[in-house]
Amino acid sequence: MKRILLAEDEEVLRMLVVDTLEDEDYEVDEAADGMEAVQLLESNTYDLIILDYMMPGYTGLEIIEKIQSSEIKNQGKILMLSAKSQQFEQERILEAGADYFMSKPFSPLKLIEKIEVIMHETESLLY
Repeated sequence: MKRILLAEDEEVLRMLVVDTLEDEDYEVDEAADGMEAVQLLESNTYDLIILDYMMPGYTGLEIIEKIQSSEIKNQGKILMLSAKSQQFEQERILEAGADYFMSKPFSPLKLIEKIEVIMHETESLLY
């Protein structure tokens, strides 16, 4: 079973995404802010990390910086969610170290499609 961390401070959106992912048989840990996400990352390993761009505690970018600086052990791919959908913001997010970007708002179906592509790419690299 693939393990995902979802760090999203909007409770309704977080609950919707968690329910959708669990329906697709993913094991999901959830964090309501950046501090909680960092605590989970320090003690667990994930196949995919889904980060909200703007969260209290640490932003998604600050969490990526912690992962890249080895403050947090090696993790899987990173998908950044953001309402900041301008091209320069997307480029900034990807240059910072996110592997994928998805604009808010999004449909749960589109998120699942994106995650399936990410997981398939990850599996392909292992073989």
